[in-house]
Amino acid sequence: MQILLVEDDERVAAYVAKGLREEGHIVSRCGDGRSGLIQATTEDYDLIVLDRMLPGVDGMTILQTLRTIGNTTPILMLTALSDVEERVRGLRSGADDYLSKPFAFSELAARVDALARRPSAATEPSQLSIADLEIDLLGRMVKRAEKRIDLTPREFRLLEVLVRNANRVVTRSMLLEKVWDYSFDPQTNIVDQFMSKLRQKIDREFSSPLIHTVRGTGYVIRVDQ
Repeated sequence: MQILLVEDDERVAAYVAKGLREEGHIVSRCGDGRSGLIQATTEDYDLIVLDRMLPGVDGMTILQTLRTIGNTTPILMLTALSDVEERVRGLRSGADDYLSKPFAFSELAARVDALARRPSAATEPSQLSIADLEIDLLGRMVKRAEKRIDLTPREFRLLEVLVRNANRVVTRSMLLEKVWDYSFDPQTNIVDQFMSKLRQKIDREFSSPLIHTVRGTGYVIRVDQ
């Protein structure tokens, strides 16, 4: 899943983001309420993990704003406020679940999985495709021309980002942000290393390559005419 994490505590954010990525999710991070609200209203996510106490715009305001404009993305609220009235207010304002700090990552992961299984009014697809390439997001499976392709979790996330942005250039910085962590040096060649392995698996045995390098910028997945 594509998850937006809005958390101003760097230690907590790094801990949660690392764990979610190891679970196979694509995670975008925001460290304040204003950027979190902008991100939540300009990009599509499968789930938002939202801290209650944020600088700039607080989590409750973000929650209420999203629900007011009709955004139905599931929201898991994180809070250091443990009183019942606070949780009731959040749930009545549109939060789908609440988790009090401090928490064990295993519990957060279980709550994320539970929210992912809930029926949703949103039209988020369970499969992505381009040409003869198919991605089963729920089963975490990839096929090309009906042939199964085994990918590592990191390769799967790279491919998912590319296909979600089909025919659009995805920069190396975007891939570092969505698939790895912000702490990576933008000059690292780790994206190119993983992309090379991914291209071998996706394109090597097929006459029409799908993944293309945009020199000096990044990558794009498209069907060449």
